Amino acid sequence: VQLQASGGGLVQAGGSLRLSCAASGRTFSAYTMAWFHQTPGKEREFVASISRSGGATYYGDFVKGRFTISRANAENMVYLQMNSLKPEDTAVYYCAAKFGAIIGSPRAGYDYWGQGTQVTVSS
Repeated sequence: VQLQASGGGLVQAGGSLRLSCAASGRTFSAYTMAWFHQTPGKEREFVASISRSGGATYYGDFVKGRFTISRANAENMVYLQMNSLKPEDTAVYYCAAKFGAIIGSPRAGYDYWGQGTQVTVSS
């Protein structure tokens, strides 16, 4: 599966952004999907993941109810709605996929990655 993330940009603190990730292929619904982010000099950090059907979602501790991950299997799309953005959310955001159900940690084991989209939150 190939992934293409979009929707990043510059926003003021307290604002919102919606990231989108378009996936290629006809078996999108077979993949668990996730979002990660990374800032320079730091390791990539788990943001959120969603099960194949969309019925189960998981979030990084820092999200604290501000972000919502969703997917539209008929459109091969996964989204990340980000509200109440903070300057510390500034990062490159990547969508990721792994084939099959979530087994073990929903935060690890992703084999496919998009190119990333920059999110910058100004104070």
